[in-house]
Amino acid sequence: MQDEHNEINQEIMSRALKLNTALDDRPREKAMKQGFASLTAAELFAIIIGSGSRGESVVDLCQRLLNDHDNKIYKIARLSYADLANMYRGVGEVKALQILAAIEISRRFQGEKFEDDFQVTDANAAYRYLSTFMLDLNHEEMWALMLDRAKHVKARVRISTGGTAATVGDEKIILKHAITHLASSIILAHNHPSNNARPSIQDDALTERVKRACMAVGIPLDDHIIVCRGNYYSYMMEGKL
Repeated sequence: MQDEHNEINQEIMSRALKLNTALDDRPREKAMKQGFASLTAAELFAIIIGSGSRGESVVDLCQRLLNDHDNKIYKIARLSYADLANMYRGVGEVKALQILAAIEISRRFQGEKFEDDFQVTDANAAYRYLSTFMLDLNHEEMWALMLDRAKHVKARVRISTGGTAATVGDEKIILKHAITHLASSIILAHNHPSNNARPSIQDDALTERVKRACMAVGIPLDDHIIVCRGNYYSYMMEGKL
């Protein structure tokens, strides 16, 4: 009788140990017990989307997603929700939107540090400000920063959206926004998704046109920044303004 009782106790302890091990493998329970910093990127994504598919756990699904993009979240951010939904069985449109919404929240969180009268004193400061919302784009966009006399950012304006290799800037539109925001000076910026910061002939021509237009209305063009991941090109620093 005693032997039977011991076997039951051992079975209960074994099941409890297996349950605790399983809980350690679950991202939500792991986050509650050890904190979010203990989770891998795959586990964080797993909490966001909640479930996997038949034959593949949610963590395995998320790890596969990361593996396919060199374990770089910024590369996932460049996908559309349709790409995610179509490329990965078990994701679907809702989960794809959840993933991209979480990335957008992170992007906005990073950008909040620049919202309170951020001062752009040089090209490096401009790059730090611009990179929070331009680095993850898979297409080119052109933006303009409207500055006051103390070089604080009064407004950030998207001028145009283009393809993977080019976007168009219209100096009249740029000046319209500058006048509307009573800007004292302007910083123009666009990104190169290729991460090649070298300006094109078209970039040089646009910079010259905008510079001349700004001079005509007394609102200087302080710089034109080409934003890439890990580096940038500054027309001011290169002596081309």
